Amino acid sequence: MTVRKGKRLGITIQEHMAIDVCPGPIRPIRQISAYFPRLSPTSSFSEPLSPNQVAAPTTLSPGSTGQAGGPIGGGGGSSGLLSPQLPGAAGGGGSLSAMSSMDTSIEIDSCDSDDNTSLGTLEFDLLYEKATSSLHCTVLRAKGLKPMDFNGLADPYVKLHLLPGACKANKLKTKTVRNTLNPVWNETLTYCGITEEDMYRKTLRVSVCDEDKLTHNEFIGESRVALRRVKPDQTKHFNICLEHPPPWETEQQRSLEERGRLLLCLQFLPPSTDGDLKGEAKERARGGLCVGVKRCAHLAAMDVNGFSDPYVKTYLKPDVHKKSKHKTAVIKKTLNPEFNEEFFYEISFSELATKTLEVTVWDYDLGKSNDFIGGVSLGCHSQGETLQHWIDCLKNKGKKVERWHTLTNELPGSTLQE
Repeated sequence: MTVRKGKRLGITIQEHMAIDVCPGPIRPIRQISAYFPRLSPTSSFSEPLSPNQVAAPTTLSPGSTGQAGGPIGGGGGSSGLLSPQLPGAAGGGGSLSAMSSMDTSIEIDSCDSDDNTSLGTLEFDLLYEKATSSLHCTVLRAKGLKPMDFNGLADPYVKLHLLPGACKANKLKTKTVRNTLNPVWNETLTYCGITEEDMYRKTLRVSVCDEDKLTHNEFIGESRVALRRVKPDQTKHFNICLEHPPPWETEQQRSLEERGRLLLCLQFLPPSTDGDLKGEAKERARGGLCVGVKRCAHLAAMDVNGFSDPYVKTYLKPDVHKKSKHKTAVIKKTLNPEFNEEFFYEISFSELATKTLEVTVWDYDLGKSNDFIGGVSLGCHSQGETLQHWIDCLKNKGKKVERWHTLTNELPGSTLQE
């Protein structure tokens, strides 16, 4: 730019911004986490960083220089990019980024961000009883929940879901505590029919919500626990920070449904030589298979009211004469029915080895076709848990063998029509 003698120097705003927009090196904006670093419980650092210590120069890049021409931080390059220096570190030789390699063995109890902390914390216990195949969740208390109502409080309750699973079928819910951000529940919720395989592959979703009588209930926060972290017959305590749902999880993924669980009892009765028996006892004395339909759990909801009217049918196939059908009573408006009914098939042991037991669960509908919920097939051609149950029944004559089974959408050779 040429300036003539006697004329006043004029600089446009564009020229000013280009010349003086950044008189020094660009420094990163400090975050609140820089003032309150989250150190591992096993870390040797016991003194928190003060704002003065955090204000120490940070490392931009190995070749960056300050206004004086020397490396920023005054010494050897740091390995942590844009990381505040540790207290007492000479020349920027250490940074908080090194903490990422430290022990995080209690990560389930940590709060990773200020946003999560603002939602509150939740305390609960988990206990898996292997003998009864039941999972107990004792919801203890929450602290510092996010206010959801106009009065600055909330009406919180806790919901449990097993993932993957039918959300409506396996939802458990605590009571609601009114007008508080620090509710205490001390309430135990129990899931039945939880197998060891479930404990290995399923996740428990714990959600805290605010109840509104006039509008929809509002979501406060959630946390998820992989059930494989819980050892059988040992209570595990959790004190966790609530979080937002994963951003990649769609509503369709949340509603992925399993069909439910069925508790079956099988017993092969060998022929008896007692000739004084009468009635049903005399029939069973000739030998055969006793099928006990105990209960179902977490069935898929088939009706608009969010429930089903389930009943169970059993067949012993191939069934040439179509005489093997047995049916339980219908239990109204439930997803966790208890039947406790037994059916007997008079059959020899050699014939039983060629048969397949088919058990199906249905939803009863008055005046129209009943809805198929799910089923399971047990026989020598089955696989996994069903095959093992069948083999255990044949090996242990006269002994009752109980086992939970996961219902499937389709069964080989079935029309699935009622």
